[in-house]
This record gives sequence, C-alpha cells and structure tokens, in this order.
Amino acid sequence: MSLQAVLLDLDGTLIDTAPDMVAALNQLLLEQGAAPAPYAVARNQVSNGAAGLLRMGLGPQAATDVRLRQRYLDIYAERLCTNSFIFNGLQSLFELIYNTGLSWGVVTNKPAWLTEPLLAQLNPQPTPGCIVSGDTLPERKPHPAPLQLAAETLGIPPLDCIYVGDSARDIQAGRAAGMRTIAAAYGYILPGEDIQAWQADFTIRRPEHLAQHIAGL
Repeated sequence: MSLQAVLLDLDGTLIDTAPDMVAALNQLLLEQGAAPAPYAVARNQVSNGAAGLLRMGLGPQAATDVRLRQRYLDIYAERLCTNSFIFNGLQSLFELIYNTGLSWGVVTNKPAWLTEPLLAQLNPQPTPGCIVSGDTLPERKPHPAPLQLAAETLGIPPLDCIYVGDSARDIQAGRAAGMRTIAAAYGYILPGEDIQAWQADFTIRRPEHLAQHIAGL
C-alpha cells in the first residue's frame, strides 16, 4: 500500500467558509424577521450545508422550503469569498504535495456553481488535479461514487488515496471507496459529537498537523 493522492473535503477541511455562510444566513434571518444566529453555534452547522443552517435558524420546515433555500443560496453567492479563506496551516500540506509530486483533489457536496468559483478565487497551489462537486454525479457523500470518480480522474487506485473530511459522512464515503481516511477535528463539529465513532484511520486536531500525517505515510 502506497500513498499517491490526497483528497480533501471543501467546507471545514480545506476552506473555512463559515464566515460567509453564516453571514448569508443572518442576512436571510433579518429578512425573515428572525433573530440572528450566534456565529459559534451556526459555524458547527456549515458542514450540513444550506439545509442544516436553515433548520437551525428557522426550524425544521425551513430545511425543505425551496424558496428559502434559493434565497439563501442567492445571498451566499453574492458574498461567496468575502471572508472565506484556506485554513491557516495547510500551506505546509501544499508544499509537501509540490515537493513530493503527490496528486490532490477536492470532493465536496457543495454544488459546482459555488465550488469552482470559490476555488478559483482562493487559488490553492498547486492546483487540484480533480474537483468533484455535489452535483457532478447523481450520488453525493456518504455514497462512495464521488470519491471513486476522483481517484479515476487522477488515475490512481482508491487504495493509494487518502480522504480528509470533517463529518461522519466524509469518513463513511472514504471507507466505502476503499481509501484511508483522516478526520479533521478542527472543522465544523457539533458539540458532543464523538469523532472516534466515525472510525477514521487518523484524527488531526489542527490544520498544520495534516502535512505531518501525510509525510509519515
């Protein structure tokens, strides 16, 4: 078993998108006459996307309200990369990728019309060898198909890939795809959630620790 590729989830793993996603939620809540959501609480829902944020801010019925969801996404798209940033500490990972010739890519449930412009604006270097978004395939994580497609696109067997994510579905998808997995505990984790229950191969607490783990493999 060798390591040839590193695949990353987007929100909460590669990029801290919470500042802009929570700001978009609070603008929507203001429009709806609701109280703003505390940032520290809303941040932990970002991995659950628009549905999770709407559910937290406006109740369960809002998560399936097509009109509210579209309004939220419209607001978010207008401020897609205002305060979002690649997590501090990940530069060492990209230096490792550059110096060793490892392939890397992004596999996210975020739709391509948001994923691709966000990555283009933040411009990680070296550029990802593949981007699999939430609407690239009919299946989304926790289904393994997006990760399998990423490996196929890179021309690397899943066994030689490792997937890094900050949610249980990320680890489930990686394991089902036959990849090793790393749980990013610095991401958007709900209070009291048992990360060890995800059964990832490794868990890291800080972004700068990721390169150390990858180098060790």
